[in-house]
Amino acid sequence: MNLTVIGTGYVGLVTGTCFAEMGNKVYCVDIDEEKINNLKKGIIPIYEPHLATMVIDNQAKENLFFTTNLKEALDDSNIIFIAVGTPEDDGGKVNLNFVFTVAKQIAENITKDSLIVTKSTVPVGTGFEIKKFIDENKVNDVHIEIASNPEFLKEGVAIEDCLHPDRVIIGTESEKAAQTLKELYEPFVANHDRFIVMDVKSAEMTKYVANAMLATKISFMNEIANICELTGANVQNVRLGIGSDKRIGYKFIYAGCGYGGSCFPKDVKGLINTSLENGYIPSILSMVDEVNEAQKMVIVDKITKRFGDDLSNFTFAVWGLAFKPQTDDVRCAPSITIISELIKRGAHIKAYDSKAIETFRQVLDDENIEFTKSKYDALDDADALILITEWKEFRSLDLHELSKRLNQKIIFDGRNIYPKRIQDEGFELYQIGC
Repeated sequence: MNLTVIGTGYVGLVTGTCFAEMGNKVYCVDIDEEKINNLKKGIIPIYEPHLATMVIDNQAKENLFFTTNLKEALDDSNIIFIAVGTPEDDGGKVNLNFVFTVAKQIAENITKDSLIVTKSTVPVGTGFEIKKFIDENKVNDVHIEIASNPEFLKEGVAIEDCLHPDRVIIGTESEKAAQTLKELYEPFVANHDRFIVMDVKSAEMTKYVANAMLATKISFMNEIANICELTGANVQNVRLGIGSDKRIGYKFIYAGCGYGGSCFPKDVKGLINTSLENGYIPSILSMVDEVNEAQKMVIVDKITKRFGDDLSNFTFAVWGLAFKPQTDDVRCAPSITIISELIKRGAHIKAYDSKAIETFRQVLDDENIEFTKSKYDALDDADALILITEWKEFRSLDLHELSKRLNQKIIFDGRNIYPKRIQDEGFELYQIGC
């Protein structure tokens, strides 16, 4: 099939590349000329395992094309994916400016009957608004159908998620559109039970509810962790006890510094606003968001309790700046709040992350932050180590190196990955909910 994917951000680039990997001819379109030129050279704007190799290989096979020329792409394809950003505005509502800018460009350039698929995460009812807008503004007499095909990519394993999805949700009012998308996804899904076809609005809602459910598990467990700490229970033991219940499971019940990223924070707030706009007060979702914001301060509170509120004479090593492992994404990352709060109290920070230093620097570049080339270099002359993001490379510790470089043998473990035996080596270990 010949496809156009509009938007070369995280979702658009991964999705377009995976469609090309399956032998389709894919045009990835973006207005950012510099980004498109870099992609043509195999320079990838994000870090995602295996993505760069696949982009280069599929361009060589002439399955994947990058362009700023939307008309050229639409002239040679009849399936159009909208995969642009839908950030939240200052009030927490979903900003659809990019989506309707694309809709306007489609209306001006579309020349053949086409299926327009919304991949972007959008509020319920947006798909019909897009269709109405294009129908009212289209230059040529063409017939369009719409579908919603929400993405469920996890950063760090997005290629695997895209090539081997646990489900493919298709929201449409058209049997023809449903069949077209089933054929497109056929190589990705060996088990036909993984196709779930529903109406457009339900598909749009499904994406928000999936992320809200996972965010709820995280905030719930973080609240339990705080209760455990106050009562003397150990949240790690509690997690083992409840996770063995197959109705609950072990995923997303790890206590930590709170969730971040581009999806959970935005989608929880988006669903809250959708509820309020329809006259319903979503008490549970509102608390999920509040608990998460408060959780980002737990490590800060532990540090000030140990060292005092004036941190002007202290240096802290920070490991992990991205919001999760195997990505350079720092959007809404707990590290931003934690480091900002420590700097406010006068602290000096020595930070390390193998992928996210440059993206973090774009968000927070303060004279009191020193970025290092290795995790152990960050320890030199530091009074304590703070672990924010869990990385495999952080799990194994050279305790001799820590003892030699740290001024004080103190670790604040924001992901609860270090065993208590570290305390037997003379380290002070502060964890969440333990």
